Amino acid sequence: MTLLPETMRAFVLMGHGGFEQLQYKTDWPTPQPASGEVLIRVHACGLNNTDVNTRTAWYSKGVEENTTGGAFEGADDEDATWGGAPLTFPRIQGADVAGEVVAVGEGTDASLIGKRAMVETWIRDWNHPMDLDRIGYFGSECDGGFAEFCVVDQRCVHPVETALSAAELATFATSYITAENMLRRASVCADDVVLVPGASGGVGGALIQLAKRRGARVVALCSPAKRESVAACGPDAILDRSPANLRKALREAIGQSTVSVVADVVGGAGWADLIDVIERGGRYTCAGAIAGPMVDFDLRTFYLRDLTFTGATVVPPGVFADLVGYIERGEIKPMLAAAYPLEDLHAAQQAFIDKRHVGNIVVTCA
Repeated sequence: MTLLPETMRAFVLMGHGGFEQLQYKTDWPTPQPASGEVLIRVHACGLNNTDVNTRTAWYSKGVEENTTGGAFEGADDEDATWGGAPLTFPRIQGADVAGEVVAVGEGTDASLIGKRAMVETWIRDWNHPMDLDRIGYFGSECDGGFAEFCVVDQRCVHPVETALSAAELATFATSYITAENMLRRASVCADDVVLVPGASGGVGGALIQLAKRRGARVVALCSPAKRESVAACGPDAILDRSPANLRKALREAIGQSTVSVVADVVGGAGWADLIDVIERGGRYTCAGAIAGPMVDFDLRTFYLRDLTFTGATVVPPGVFADLVGYIERGEIKPMLAAAYPLEDLHAAQQAFIDKRHVGNIVVTCA
């Protein structure tokens, strides 16, 4: 039996605020798996917007601007997390874990030991798995993967067989499951034309790949500097991230001035232009607001065109297992922008905030 260390390296969030609240520890207690849980040695863990938004309290209704990685004066700790409830500190963040099962708790499937695994990001009350009020997020309502070890319910552990590296595997969980949920909520199919703002981000690249997997046509929006990297995801057309005339740009690129679906994680000042190019009876689905949460919304556009709007956050059971299948069959590919050692999480998160990369940034614990 492998002897496990009593302490581990971990980044621990001590409260809402700037980077000073995200503290590196070299002697944090190694968690122990309880009944029904497994212990995972983390090989890599991906970064995502929830890490930054939770640390800075951006989710608070008192915040109206886009996140910069620093603390917000208008934030209220009482509604500073994705679910609107106060967060318990200290907390180890990090949802996108790729690692190896090294121990199991009492009554847990011991055959999991030694297997490469990904962790499902949504933590459920398994007696009420569809009750959204009882669902938490890995690395938010419980400790996550910015550490050498983490524990999780065995039902959230997904063994995976692939030649991809741990760093590549750690790019998938949040970005791709978010994208798949958005497309599912919008009922995207082969008949659709999907517009993807913010196509160079982790969710944006995932949206392109997963919408193409469904047979849809995809138009990506990104800056010219990122065009070549975004093209590797296979969109049918790429436009500047904020065209002066979006309808005209669409017509020149794909022969029509409207799309059936906008899959958005950007929001911000250009939001009204996105809504204006949705065809009558079309759909808008949203899972983020990286350019700012406050938008100008003309209700006439919404109801006169019979549009359908869906928010997409909590993912239904079974979707993560589908994602693992896509990975194992090579139907989607990772977009690894950079890998940093765990102790450089501050630098990794700053690079993530700066948004000069294409794809996903991860930290490694090897």
